[in-house]
Amino acid sequence: QVQLVESGGGSVQAGGSLRLSCAASGSLSNINAMGWYRQPPGEQRQLVAIITPGGSTTIVDPVKGRFTISGISGDNAKKMVYLQMNSLKPEDTARYYCNFHILTSNGLPHDFWGQGTQVTVSE
Repeated sequence: QVQLVESGGGSVQAGGSLRLSCAASGSLSNINAMGWYRQPPGEQRQLVAIITPGGSTTIVDPVKGRFTISGISGDNAKKMVYLQMNSLKPEDTARYYCNFHILTSNGLPHDFWGQGTQVTVSE
């Protein structure tokens, strides 16, 4: 059974930094992408950043230049994805979720999600 566990969230003042980590356990193969999403209070979950096994990254504009994503997804490696967040702003306050997007043996897409970790940025 696949399980994703996030860590590294917390409370920080504006301008500070946090590094989120996500550890994946269980049988994961055919990984298409790993990523981070966030859900601010009262809003829908939104993409923050994704990384492919080949290392290509996509960072959304509101965090570009401040956040970086990295990860490990090799077949024999412990699968991890990280989000380095610098120059944090109050509007970055949200619950952050780790995501692994795979293709099943039938070629169908499937998403695994973690429980999330809270990030709170104060003025």
